[in-house]
Amino acid sequence: MLRRMEVAVPLLKASWRQKLMLSLARFRPELWFPHIPLALGLGLFGYRNIHPLLREIGRLRSGTLHYGPVQEFRALPEFFHDLTKGPHSIIGLLEILMAVGLLFRSRFAWSVALVLVGASLGILLQQTGGEVSFRSAGDLLLLVGLLVFRTDFSRSNLATGTLFSVISIILLFGYAIFGAYILGRGFSPPIESLVTAFYFSVVTMSTVGYGDIIPKTDDARMFVVSLIIMGISVFTASLSTVVLPLMNERVQHLLMGGRRKMIRKNHYILVGTGGLAANVFAELKERNLSVTLIVDHKRDLPPWNEADQVEGDPADTKTLKEAGIMDANALISLLENDGENAFVVLAAREAGSSAKTIVSVRDRVNLARIRSVRPDMILAMDVIGAQILGMALSGEPVDGNRLLEKVLFTDEDNPLETGQKKKG
Repeated sequence: MLRRMEVAVPLLKASWRQKLMLSLARFRPELWFPHIPLALGLGLFGYRNIHPLLREIGRLRSGTLHYGPVQEFRALPEFFHDLTKGPHSIIGLLEILMAVGLLFRSRFAWSVALVLVGASLGILLQQTGGEVSFRSAGDLLLLVGLLVFRTDFSRSNLATGTLFSVISIILLFGYAIFGAYILGRGFSPPIESLVTAFYFSVVTMSTVGYGDIIPKTDDARMFVVSLIIMGISVFTASLSTVVLPLMNERVQHLLMGGRRKMIRKNHYILVGTGGLAANVFAELKERNLSVTLIVDHKRDLPPWNEADQVEGDPADTKTLKEAGIMDANALISLLENDGENAFVVLAAREAGSSAKTIVSVRDRVNLARIRSVRPDMILAMDVIGAQILGMALSGEPVDGNRLLEKVLFTDEDNPLETGQKKKG
């Protein structure tokens, strides 16, 4: 199908990103690009960053190193004071965890990964005095990749939120227990076992504060302050991530009685989520017309959160059939790229659908080429804007019929029905 599209619509202008996607189309990029390469890169850099931690664990297991309770941080081994070791290892561990979230296109994982990669890059630049090294160049490249493909990470669901809430709580307990144990001599009475450290952590994070174990050194007090702040923040975030969505869903179910699955028949298929698509969607819904939206990933923000959504490639006949193209009244493709709109029309033709096809064109150069795929209607909104501006600046009278021809280019052999019958 892709070969047919390339022959039918040659030389359509496309962005560099679209050209990249077209060159990779034979490998089904929608299934793995860009989330899998970015996740692998983040995971590899995370593994690189935790090497000092792995070496430290090896020394502990071999018996050449022993951590015991101390009173102050300065009494701890060098590993905890060197930014390229302790803190960088923690960043690496978190990067590996967030790499799992990137595989699911999680917006939360993307946000955390962006902060972690930025922090890792800052540490490496500080280490080299601001000079870009091979290691920092890798972090910089990954940071750019995350920013460029930020729109591909917008998924937010209960399962992902629950996963990261559990991970956050586990990491928080690890920080609390081992931190309290390592600084054990800074407390009264001293914390000399992991069981006591676990007890103190639970009591502190729950803000109960029995007072049987109290910090006596400045470092121990600062550790307790950080533990209280982090405990409240993590548990509050976890509550809002997991419990509140469940309650909200339950309330909506009780109030609305649950939503019935939409029957995709005599409906309109909309492709695109830009400004024009949003306005078309609003107009169709205002007229109580059924609309099915085809998106690359589910949209959870208004106005699309109320739409019947089908995830997939709109230029794939399988996706179109899932959206009900065989029983649809019309297919409206309003993507930003003219080439993609042409591909959608060709896919509808290949599926054998009799639904009307409506596409938008942004560049007037592509009008003739779009006509070659024979859509039922072409919306040339940018062309009409340029036409009106040209008339206004040159002092020409505004010709309504001429403007209408510029806005709506219809197939004369198969005119689009508008609800008004032609007079014989």
